[in-house]
Amino acid sequence: MSNGRVTLPTSTRYREHLWPGPWIFVSTALIIPACLLVFLPINSTVGVIVALAAYALIVIVLVVSTPVVTVSATELVAGRARLPLSVIGAVQGFTKDAAQLERGQHLDARAWLQIRGWIDPVIKVDVDDAADPTPYWLLSTRHPDALIAAIDLARAPRT
Repeated sequence: MSNGRVTLPTSTRYREHLWPGPWIFVSTALIIPACLLVFLPINSTVGVIVALAAYALIVIVLVVSTPVVTVSATELVAGRARLPLSVIGAVQGFTKDAAQLERGQHLDARAWLQIRGWIDPVIKVDVDDAADPTPYWLLSTRHPDALIAAIDLARAPRT
């Protein structure tokens, strides 16, 4: 790491953390007044400590549980799931209303999902593997065009 920039291994074509949006951290801060409401009548010091500890715990859980989407020279990784590039079919990006339809009315119950409600765009990655009952992956991404380009580049024949 130099100049504050992260250097990725040469085999990594794309990497994105699906961090919660700022409004998630603001809205979860409502745990603070809730804890204070319960504990202040008993003991104000305990109330403040419990409120701050509860919020800190929520923030830690949100940060630690943030999935990472990565494209390497051989596979697409979303969270703990891995998909070899050799079984990836068509890849499409969706935003706004089309993304909402893909997450809702057009969703196949057999699809594998790595979606986050605070990230609007999604990509749909078809799985071309007769042995796999999963028809496609649906992934949240803030940069659908860059993710699709990285998958296409990784799948391109090497010369």
